[in-house]
Amino acid sequence: MTSREKVRRALAHQPGPVAVDFGSTMLTGMHVSCVAALRAHYGLPRHPVKVCEPYQMLGEIEDDLARLLGSDCVAANGRGTMFGFPNEGWHEWRAPWGQVMLVPAGFNPRAESSGDVYLFPEGDKTVAPSGHMPASGYFFDAIVRQEPFEEDQLDVADNCEEFKLLSPADLDHWRCEFARVRGEDRAIVSAMGGTGFGDIALVPAAFLKHPKGIRDVGEWYISLVERRDFVHRIFDYQCEVALKNLAAYAALAGDTIDVFIVCGTDFGTQSSQFCSPETFDELFAPYYRRINDWVHHHTTWKTFKHSCGAVRPLIDRFIDVGFDILNPVQCSATGMDPVQLKADFGDRIVFWGGGVDTQHTLPFGTPAEVRTQVTERLRAFSPNGGFVFNTIHNIQARTPPANIVAMIDAIADFNRTGN
Repeated sequence: MTSREKVRRALAHQPGPVAVDFGSTMLTGMHVSCVAALRAHYGLPRHPVKVCEPYQMLGEIEDDLARLLGSDCVAANGRGTMFGFPNEGWHEWRAPWGQVMLVPAGFNPRAESSGDVYLFPEGDKTVAPSGHMPASGYFFDAIVRQEPFEEDQLDVADNCEEFKLLSPADLDHWRCEFARVRGEDRAIVSAMGGTGFGDIALVPAAFLKHPKGIRDVGEWYISLVERRDFVHRIFDYQCEVALKNLAAYAALAGDTIDVFIVCGTDFGTQSSQFCSPETFDELFAPYYRRINDWVHHHTTWKTFKHSCGAVRPLIDRFIDVGFDILNPVQCSATGMDPVQLKADFGDRIVFWGGGVDTQHTLPFGTPAEVRTQVTERLRAFSPNGGFVFNTIHNIQARTPPANIVAMIDAIADFNRTGN
């Protein structure tokens, strides 16, 4: 059975070996420091690791490492980054923690005497920085650059300037990217962008030189209540552009893609939700339904919904609007018990993640504790398919390599023995 067949069985809710994903998305990857540590552990050629996503400082998991980790998925990647520059023109950069890595040409930081590092939209140092890494940090935070506004002068167009039709350069990129992965024996996962309505990570627009409109995180959440018509008009415009782009993107992809990432919008906190189920129904559901319906009508792809947190009260809604997959399955959040999630929803949605806690167990537990939790999660989620193993979101910096290896070994042993 090929890796792609394993994933497809999981997506079809059919029993079989547990499929695994490490690195096919910007939500299922590893910090660049962990990638380097694993390459050293497995005796792979040592060279600076590429930072494939500079916002979270995720490292590229190259094919040699991916195969050792047992990953059954591979990405068809877009051109850009969260800071608006493309992943090309690589050069070396030494991070504050001392690691030398490869970063794109647009990664043009300013380091302060304090050790803090700032990044700039499109790599342009003539404008205000849009990303900040503290001297003791391991990734960037977006800098809010919202300009003052008058309520009666708010313009929907200001919050829509990033939603554009795919350019000829974009289409050329996707043509080459799909050609690169076509014929892979692993499942293909891809994200076009522009379909994550209200994704709070994108609200500050770290990729724009002069973001206009509502770009403050707190102000955006206020808008979901007090400016709902304004938000509807943004979502409606975004959806129209996304549907046009989907037609062009799908014409190039065909059946190459197995999984299409629709949404990175978080709806859960550690203990509750960012909005009520009724607000989801009224404000978000119509647009997600349109995207998912288009994908399911025109392609064979499965649609992927990311949301951290305590989203159990919303899972039925996610299913109702057409999402096939839920990630990262934050079992440490309120109401997210893995056994109960599988019993209540496991035949209607695929759980992609939840394999081990990245807040506590994986970074701070012992290898034995990691192994125990991984095995428990595999037993909970894997019966009758509907599960792709990944950690709960990305593996964070300073996670001990021994713990990551313990996780990988536990998966391999479970697939070999079935328990």
